[in-house]
Amino acid sequence: MGQQHVVLFHSVYGLRPAVLTAADRLRAAGHTVVTPDLYGAPAAATVEDGFALLRKIGQEAVLDRAREALREAPADAVLAGFSMGAGVAGAMLAERPDAAALLLLSGVGGEPESVRPGLPVQLHLGDPDDYDAEPEVAQWRRAMTDAGAELSVHRYPGVGHLYTDPHLPDHDATAAEQTWERAIAFLADR
Repeated sequence: MGQQHVVLFHSVYGLRPAVLTAADRLRAAGHTVVTPDLYGAPAAATVEDGFALLRKIGQEAVLDRAREALREAPADAVLAGFSMGAGVAGAMLAERPDAAALLLLSGVGGEPESVRPGLPVQLHLGDPDDYDAEPEVAQWRRAMTDAGAELSVHRYPGVGHLYTDPHLPDHDATAAEQTWERAIAFLADR
């Protein structure tokens, strides 16, 4: 129990102030947090611009930047991310088998074959979520549990996709506060 090294990957928007604020919140709870810029470019103003930026940069370049950010991180760093960043965190799990945990915010991530038995995984997701439909979430949940993950899923009824970001229309202050309380408790238990 105690301090964790967390690598927190941003959403398709890029490295927005909300990601940096989230990192500061985790730091205030005693954790070391790194927030790599997977784009190397200013954050997008809209989700459409974010997807255009992702297409321009390319998924492989994004994953290479994630790998680069992880080179300096301890082998047991917590992999975390928002939306697209949750997918990046999950993808990196295959290369980081000793990760202490997987913290997924507004998106699922991780393939069952990358999960070691007992891996702590926490998911926070709007209900419903525009990007992660319930049938896919249910299938992912079963596969992760069957692979041995210690999975906890927190759904937030009636909130939008990136509900923790106070600068987006999806923001929900109550759900965001619950998310951070649960995430901090989750990290403290590792």
